[in-house]
Amino acid sequence: MTTTIKQLQQGLAEKQFSSVEITQDYLNKINQHNTDINCFISVTDELALQQAVVADIALAKGTGSVLTGIPIAHKDIFCTDGVKTSCASKMLDNFIAPYNATVIEKFNRSGTVMLGKTNMDEFAMGSSNENSYYGSVANPWDFSRVPGGSSGGSAAAVAARLAPGATGTDTGGSIRQPAALCGITGIKPTYGRVSRYGIVAFGSSLEQAGPFAHTAEDCALLLQSMSGFDPRDSTSVDQPVPNFSDNLNNDIAGLKIGLPKEFFADGLNPDVAKVIESAIAEFRKLGAEIVDISLPNMGLSIPVYYVVAPAECSSNLSRMDGVRFGHQCENPVDLEDLYKRSRSEGFGEEVKRRIMIGTYALSAGYYDAYYLKAQQLRRLIKQDYVKAFEQVDVILCPTTPEIAFKRGEKIGDPVSMYLQDIYTLSLNLAGLPGMSIPAGFSQSMPVGLQLIGNYFEESRILNAAHKFQQATDWHLQVPEVK
Repeated sequence: MTTTIKQLQQGLAEKQFSSVEITQDYLNKINQHNTDINCFISVTDELALQQAVVADIALAKGTGSVLTGIPIAHKDIFCTDGVKTSCASKMLDNFIAPYNATVIEKFNRSGTVMLGKTNMDEFAMGSSNENSYYGSVANPWDFSRVPGGSSGGSAAAVAARLAPGATGTDTGGSIRQPAALCGITGIKPTYGRVSRYGIVAFGSSLEQAGPFAHTAEDCALLLQSMSGFDPRDSTSVDQPVPNFSDNLNNDIAGLKIGLPKEFFADGLNPDVAKVIESAIAEFRKLGAEIVDISLPNMGLSIPVYYVVAPAECSSNLSRMDGVRFGHQCENPVDLEDLYKRSRSEGFGEEVKRRIMIGTYALSAGYYDAYYLKAQQLRRLIKQDYVKAFEQVDVILCPTTPEIAFKRGEKIGDPVSMYLQDIYTLSLNLAGLPGMSIPAGFSQSMPVGLQLIGNYFEESRILNAAHKFQQATDWHLQVPEVK
């Protein structure tokens, strides 16, 4: 039986153990297993124990919050004052952030303990966590397989029980896809629900921060701390934040769950499909009404995303030039040489590929044909979801078309790699909330079920996920990390 954040919270409240004790226990586990899994870039041992001491004092005084003393890990894309923030890139290998991202600020105010910064695909570009300057991350269920990306380090850390919870960012599925492949729970909230201030930007109109944990109940607690309007972030939405834990136990009898036929067609592995069908049957037992729906423009998601995201990446990463930010080459002969060599040396192959695609799509003569057209098609994808939510309350589909693939298997085939996000990309294009929960196994590897909600209805999908997890035990399965 795994130790959830809820269980740790109860144990701290009942003084069964201290924050220092559980923090040291997690640090010991990280020290023991990180060499094999490679899920942490930086381990902040000293800081973690200092924060744990402060948390124990607050708990003793009765001034702590629900998350006070809980250890968590942060994806190395969140600026963290005084701690290296590398985005898993040589470009930022020596960058020490001078301030905290809003998400980090909020968790600090909640009294959480930071165990360290987790590995990821470089600048969050990838679906396998193989595009990291610090080496690839192993899936705790099978070290020969990928954990998914780009937040694979966070997902692997939680799956391996090296942290009870972690943060990630999701630009095209980068929370949900690794959550599925690692057999844990992860949620991407509505675009604008969580501040992007202090996140090193990749795709500004697409990315959103969210949490990983073992259960929907834990994710609700973490999301509560992360959410809220931030005047420093122009993409932050001034929307009331409900208590995400309030409705977790609501009966879902009568809940209308839509099954989009486009997500159950060719390309879905038959064994994965069987697991999803069993999960659908479980929701029927819980009283949910299953409705067939259509999202006719979902086939456009990959071509639209891979124009919009690289275009935004090209713009955002232009500041990494060796002068304003990032790695600087040695002994440049002139300014042009400095720019060329600094960026060539600092960026990995996938990042270079997306910068080149994005720059091309935004160039004179091609902007209307590519970027503008992609934005028009993006609206059609969004309209499909708007129409669907006139019929149903929640949409259910697989998170990924197959189980975690072997490390190295797709690294030389970018198109095959991009297809791993076929069921997740459209949510980022539309700005909708979605989450992945464990639904079973295929070939001894986890399979994820995706639940999609209407705008700012995270509570509804958390409720559906929680009721499913009360009726099943897939989320309690533990990999044998030795």
